[in-house]
Amino acid sequence: MTAFLLRRSLAALVMLLVVGTIIFSLLIIVPGDPAELLLTTGGGTTTPEAVAALRETMGLDQPVLIQYLQFLGDTLRLNFGTSIIDGTEISQAIGLRLPRTLELIAAAAILALAIGIPSGTYAALRAGSAFDVITSGIMALLTSVPVFVVGTLFIYVFAQILKILPAGGYTALSDDPAAHFRALILPAVSVSLNLMAIVFRMTRASVLEMRSHDWVRTATAKGLRRKLVIRRHILRNAMGPVITVVGLQLGILLGSTVLVEFVYNWPGLSGLLVTAVEQRDYPTVRAIILTVAAIFIVINLAIDILYSVLDPRIRLK
Repeated sequence: MTAFLLRRSLAALVMLLVVGTIIFSLLIIVPGDPAELLLTTGGGTTTPEAVAALRETMGLDQPVLIQYLQFLGDTLRLNFGTSIIDGTEISQAIGLRLPRTLELIAAAAILALAIGIPSGTYAALRAGSAFDVITSGIMALLTSVPVFVVGTLFIYVFAQILKILPAGGYTALSDDPAAHFRALILPAVSVSLNLMAIVFRMTRASVLEMRSHDWVRTATAKGLRRKLVIRRHILRNAMGPVITVVGLQLGILLGSTVLVEFVYNWPGLSGLLVTAVEQRDYPTVRAIILTVAAIFIVINLAIDILYSVLDPRIRLK
């Protein structure tokens, strides 16, 4: 197990280095001078002196290799510099907004797993029944409906008609826990619907496949209780593909919560990224993309470890 963890951790570090190098290279490859583009945004004019001063502030006057080494050193220290627009510490801004996005994704994931896995398992065990047909149809519908449509509909029904939940906004947990969780409900549900449908379909397909294996029929023939067969012989083996898909989807959600945060006015990391892109705040954009990539790699590492716990054969490969 230790060797497996070391291999996976080393692979994650190499991947993080590769991603960081690619992100750094994009700023070098993009045509035009970033400093000049930033100063002339919105049709404004600039002078060579102003461009040179901004290039020095951004570190663009140094050789590329020096810039790269400086970038790696600052990244290891979690020092992403300051925003070109307002001069605030980028690390501080990310540290403030990232927990809000992670909270939103975590709440959505818990809800999706709590509903998707049990319903997918029951639908597979009752394949062809009315529950299976109806639930599969509902999940297919949830997969096809865009999240901004769901968000707008939820606001109209629960905030404007029923008036039981807020239409959006954010309240810190320390200020008012009740208001915080009430504001979290609609965004979390909106994010969870697509993931719930994916978890349901993957669980159903995986359980159906496991039911046909010889060891399940043997366990049933030996007289083991049905619940024990389902828990130990079907679900334990069926969860591997489900966990893999959930890990990939969680990484995707990190970069796809933009619409949800916009619809519900949730001040998360995605909103900061959109603002930075609009204002061409290159250091902030680079820091956010690197942060999201690092979290995605960590999630995949955690999924690999969990997968190896469920299936010890993975450690030997």
